[in-house]
Amino acid sequence: MMRSLFAAVTLALSVGFAGAQAQTASVAEQTVDTLNKIWGSHPGFRANHAKGVVVEGSFTPSIEGAKLSKAILFQGKASAVTVRFSDSGGLPTLPDGAGPANPHGLSVKFHLADGSDMDIVTNALKFFPVANGEEFLALLQALAASPAGAPKPTKLETFLAAHPAAPKAMASVSTPTSFARETYNGVDAFVFVDAAGKRQPFRFKIVPVAGEEHLSAADAAKQAPNFLMDEIVARIAKRPVSFKLLAQLANPGDQTKDPTQPWPDDRKLVDLGTITIDKAVADSKTAEKALLFLPSNLTDGIEMSDDPLIDARNQAYGVSFGRRSQ
Repeated sequence: MMRSLFAAVTLALSVGFAGAQAQTASVAEQTVDTLNKIWGSHPGFRANHAKGVVVEGSFTPSIEGAKLSKAILFQGKASAVTVRFSDSGGLPTLPDGAGPANPHGLSVKFHLADGSDMDIVTNALKFFPVANGEEFLALLQALAASPAGAPKPTKLETFLAAHPAAPKAMASVSTPTSFARETYNGVDAFVFVDAAGKRQPFRFKIVPVAGEEHLSAADAAKQAPNFLMDEIVARIAKRPVSFKLLAQLANPGDQTKDPTQPWPDDRKLVDLGTITIDKAVADSKTAEKALLFLPSNLTDGIEMSDDPLIDARNQAYGVSFGRRSQ
């Protein structure tokens, strides 16, 4: 049970550093190494969220986004998007309905009118299990040091007892009936900047137009191994799938550096526009191997906050991308 819980934790985003760049690279490498120890090394695949499917579509902005940010993303014209849905974990053959496949992920690459790209990386967690990258590495190391039959309390049990946000975060997710029926959260805070220079902290949220729908753990375990991957492709072949891209706005004084602490539900949600997915990529495996989604790959008008996980994830994703590209 603890291994299953942590296995799921291991996906959320990735990893960590919280110090100088030399230290950052070391922590990122250790994180990917530890993920490979837990899941095994699978050449050509991500260390986290190894199993996925790539689809395409467009983003049509609302007028509200342009009021908050000068970003070209919100300036009226639709942008093409490349989207990757994924299971958690580093095992490419993990059944979609398995507990460790939670939280499921959704990453979006917006192809902007000026020829540049912008990325959003989200997953189904309501908030992140730990506060920084070093703690995430420590969590992975605790899992790796807690094999079946390890003396009690295990390293993982000790870690979770000292970090109560971790089990609470994992308790917030379950298996969806479809990738199109899940809400995906941006656990990291970013900052909108408008044309006058006004700054507004926020977090992304991607909400299915069809509404959420989840399975019990027992029903999820009965599903075919690739049921989510196959279902989304079949669904798109029949009709487009749509999501609302929302921004949860921070109130003055709301902290932005701790992803284990979500803002209250009463914080304002702004509709930024609609993501419409209408095409499955023919060779998804080749496409996803070449794709790199970076939380810091933004555009003018959207900036990073003081959340250390943003840069931590960049470092780990870069290490993982470099290895799978070899």
